[in-house]
Amino acid sequence: MTQRSITNFTLLIIDECHHTNKENVYNKIMQRYVQAKPRGGLPQVLGLTASLGTGGAKTFQGAKKHVLQICANLDASAIVSPKENSGELQRNVPKPVKKYDIVNERPEDPFGDHLKSMMSEMHDYAAVKTFGRNFGSQEYEADVVQLEKQASVDGNRMLAQCALHLRQYNDALLINDTVRMADAFRVLEEFYSAETERRIGLDDTDRFLFNLFQENKARLQTLAALTQYENPKLEQLQKTMLEHFGGQNKSRGILFSKTRVSTHCLFDWVSANHLLQEASIKAAVLTGAGNQASHMTQKGQRQTIQQFREGSLNLLISTSVAEEGLDIPECNLVVRYGLLTNEIAMQQASGRARAGDSVYSVVARAGGQEVRRERTNEYLEELSSKAIAEVQSMDQLNFQQQVEELQGQSVIALRLAELQLRERRSRCPASSVRLLCRLCFTPVAHGNDIQLIDGVHYVNINPNFEVYYKAGEKVELERTFEDWEPGRVISCADCGRDWGMEMIYKEVTLPNLAIKNFVLESPDGRKPVEKWKNVPFCIEEFKYTDYVLKKFPDLL
Repeated sequence: MTQRSITNFTLLIIDECHHTNKENVYNKIMQRYVQAKPRGGLPQVLGLTASLGTGGAKTFQGAKKHVLQICANLDASAIVSPKENSGELQRNVPKPVKKYDIVNERPEDPFGDHLKSMMSEMHDYAAVKTFGRNFGSQEYEADVVQLEKQASVDGNRMLAQCALHLRQYNDALLINDTVRMADAFRVLEEFYSAETERRIGLDDTDRFLFNLFQENKARLQTLAALTQYENPKLEQLQKTMLEHFGGQNKSRGILFSKTRVSTHCLFDWVSANHLLQEASIKAAVLTGAGNQASHMTQKGQRQTIQQFREGSLNLLISTSVAEEGLDIPECNLVVRYGLLTNEIAMQQASGRARAGDSVYSVVARAGGQEVRRERTNEYLEELSSKAIAEVQSMDQLNFQQQVEELQGQSVIALRLAELQLRERRSRCPASSVRLLCRLCFTPVAHGNDIQLIDGVHYVNINPNFEVYYKAGEKVELERTFEDWEPGRVISCADCGRDWGMEMIYKEVTLPNLAIKNFVLESPDGRKPVEKWKNVPFCIEEFKYTDYVLKKFPDLL
């Protein structure tokens, strides 16, 4: 949407408008809106949300500043919420009863302990001393991610590989804490199966890591089958669900979990649990839409929600995608299972339980982070309400002055960011930057080999690039596009690391690269980059005619 096209509308409705902040697309649209204000002719803006949140603030003044910032971003003249009819609203849209279904920690966890001992062997092998061994935590995951980045900068393949495998083991521990031991084992086994299939050459580090898993595989499988050590949270989850399903109950519920992997594991558990099946629970997974194999298609989302609405399904096992934005019927049971989210997500999930006598259950381990976070979210929800009330009580002139001041600051910050981006992009000549495979560190391209199509696709136009990659399976996307279609998955010819996919653009096949799969080597040193916008060189627009005539000179 350009500044010129905004004037083609008379009304702009932004649903879930609490997202109009920072780098969100809503905020990018409204930044252009605010910049276009002096020219006039702009549409009215209506923002809708159940909660503005506190923006991470823990104090009243911080929460108030956040609310005013959202107002400024939306160019709001007022915040409107029910007052005179709030009682009627509460009667017609009742709040659910909130329950904390707390379980004690596992007395023993031999499967998890064995995984941790294997991780300790990896630490010793790689001589990791920069952080502790708080295995099975989000903090440890952050440490391992940072370790891999630093290893990429240093060109230390041994450390980078160990970091990759340590993260997989940490994921297995997190799954073990969420669902069944067998699920954790299966996820780890699938990782090594996929690695074995795609890897081309092995060095000493690879052999150590692969052998470590193979030597312990049978023991892990045996431990995963010991039901006396199973996750106690699942027993509590079963009890909570049986209280609402079965018999004459016509219940409808949503079970929220953190990751796509955990939702599928929970679905497998529900499907295999004879007590839940006897209670006539008919479940399906609902996750975010996307192009990867682990994502649902938008068509799949619509079909699942329609089945839930019609009653052929009565339980959705979902990631945060079901918290907002989708037209999901009211439920009488919402379960938050092992989640660490903010106050907005908590309130959005609670809002799904709109049926009479509904229950909002938090299933968590005693003394765990989930309970502490939920209690914090309750405080922040109240803090947000107080901040909104304070802003609503402000004198209109004072409110407008503060909104305009924040808008002025945002415009300056945006221009400064654009200036910094141009400076960053001009830091190095594109020809002086090399792209190295992030797994084996083989140099495969230069910055001036990359061109941009439609502001989205970063393709390598160098015909010699094809010797560095191999093409795999055809990529299937739900959507179709006017000028291009997906080709095959591409990966490093030396180590098998995924790099992206081919795109067939106007009958020309080009490798479309994801920069997160590479390390940049410039005169300033090595650096992994997660997004193309952060590369330190300028990228030219793709010139279709020039490329085709150069590749096929006989067309002249």
